[in-house]
Amino acid sequence: MNGVRIDKWLWAARFFKTRALASKACELGRIKANAAPAKAAREVRVGDRLQVRNEGGEFVIEVLSLSEVRGPAAVAQTLYCETEESRQARAKAAAERRILFAGEPAPPSRPSKRDRRLIHQFRGR
Repeated sequence: MNGVRIDKWLWAARFFKTRALASKACELGRIKANAAPAKAAREVRVGDRLQVRNEGGEFVIEVLSLSEVRGPAAVAQTLYCETEESRQARAKAAAERRILFAGEPAPPSRPSKRDRRLIHQFRGR
């Protein structure tokens, strides 16, 4: 296997739940391959350096192997290697989020139907 579409590889490596979400991220410019914006049809090769931004944070990874099929998470983690700088940056961002929300107590229960209506009304939906 010489190359794989980037949206298929991101889906197989479990960065996105669906291939459609992976291609949408490419369209929005959240995926960069070798420091250039990547389209969904771009081929990924072993050794490529990808910057992936999703709800889990921003990852800087190096492609170690290719796959077109989505397998178990343990297998998916062998497809790439995250850089040490990326790990440290994500840990720092997580710590900042924890500090930001540390002072706020968790609500005692889920909002009722009436509470949800008031929340939606307040937010302007």
